[in-house]
Amino acid sequence: MNSLKECCGVVGAVNKSGDVVNNVWLALLALQHRGQESSGIFTFDGYTFHQKKELGLISPLENFSRLAGKIGIGHVRYSTVGRPADIDTSKDLVAIDNFAQPFFVDFPKKGMALCHNGNLVNAVGLSKMLLSNGIFLSARCDSEVILKTLVHELMQTRDIETSVRNCMAKLEGAYSVTAVTGEGEVIAFRDPNGFRPLCFGENENLSMIGSESVALNVNGIDKVEDVKPGEMMLITEDKIWTKQVVPCERKAYCMFEYVYFSRPDSVLNGKDVYTARINLGKNLAETYETDADVIVPVPDTARPAAEGISRETGIYVAEGLIKNRYIGRTFIMPEQRTRDDSVNVKLNPVRSVLNDKKVILVDDSIVRGTTSKKIVNLLKRAGAKEVNVWITCPPIISPCFYGIDIATHGELIAANQKIPEIAKTIGADKLCYQTLPGLVAAIGFEPNELCLACLTGSYPTELAQKIADEMKEKRLKERVRYWEMNS
Repeated sequence: MNSLKECCGVVGAVNKSGDVVNNVWLALLALQHRGQESSGIFTFDGYTFHQKKELGLISPLENFSRLAGKIGIGHVRYSTVGRPADIDTSKDLVAIDNFAQPFFVDFPKKGMALCHNGNLVNAVGLSKMLLSNGIFLSARCDSEVILKTLVHELMQTRDIETSVRNCMAKLEGAYSVTAVTGEGEVIAFRDPNGFRPLCFGENENLSMIGSESVALNVNGIDKVEDVKPGEMMLITEDKIWTKQVVPCERKAYCMFEYVYFSRPDSVLNGKDVYTARINLGKNLAETYETDADVIVPVPDTARPAAEGISRETGIYVAEGLIKNRYIGRTFIMPEQRTRDDSVNVKLNPVRSVLNDKKVILVDDSIVRGTTSKKIVNLLKRAGAKEVNVWITCPPIISPCFYGIDIATHGELIAANQKIPEIAKTIGADKLCYQTLPGLVAAIGFEPNELCLACLTGSYPTELAQKIADEMKEKRLKERVRYWEMNS
């Protein structure tokens, strides 16, 4: 399963008045935080598909100028465990086709390109099914599995609605999908639990689907609504068609989208991310007492929470850490060595803010503990008298199988240490985690409308629960064996 996990950003658009590539490019730029390893755009001009895929950050717009057509899709990718983005593309063009999206087939529907955000829990089983039916898979990626499963259904039914419904019935996990066909259609659908966000909006000339509302806002679309869990959309130059093709029996919006992953200016599932993060800070301040002198957020995600803490406590917020804007998001870098190197150059302390102060250091989460330890050390070396770490997310104790970079219990510091031990490991004078009720209240949904699996170990889908239980049992046996051997 490790080679199949990813989380990304997707776009689909129809521009009635001209080429769509500019709109897709702007949307991907707005979604760059969702993936830094590769990007890709496919367009269709009524006769021919045009494509450009690259490794690394999305390049300037002029590099995509040859992509003609009024309809298109786009994708930015980060892989949780897959190939890193350090491939020399001049020597390994095959790597781009195998690891950058969208993926393409030249039949049916006169060709189809597809990209997806999320992770299939049952990708291995579906891969075996496809291979047994003589369908070749070229990449270790569940997005190709979705495309080939949809193709297999289309070959049987020749009807897109029926094929999407049948395809979704076979998929377990998180998937927000956009596709473009050689029949002039943009197709989108979202898994029936709604793990990953997907939204739609339009103005006079443009109809667009994207992972976050900011992708549409940057294109002049202000009124945005969600693609519902289990819903399918089909957009052409002439029509917009929607259908609830699979029932939503249990919503499971990913809480991590609100805590960390999405941009604060996005609105997901009708909830404002910025407001949720303000509330996360307020709830921390209502839960814990403090006599700190200053609140210092870890840029950039923790800033709204720091503001929320300040509103409740009256303690001022200061920029005690300055971020190097040219270093990517540490958490979503694919190798531990890369994470370690980037932390060292990503942040620099402001000594005049920190010197001889009791500091509340606000961050969104502690996953492995790597980053937290280095940041606490930075503050103390800069003269902080005391560093109390406040975390807006509760302890993460279980893996994610729905598209966030948390693969095993062994990676998770909170699965292996109690809070006082974690505080000692990262060097904090005190460690204060968000409570689970505080998290749920801050986001604004009922507990059974959120996916809290990484916090509770209780998964919304059957196979994910089975895999997590097996992993936990295996790890427990390994630890017992280790204790026995060393006792």
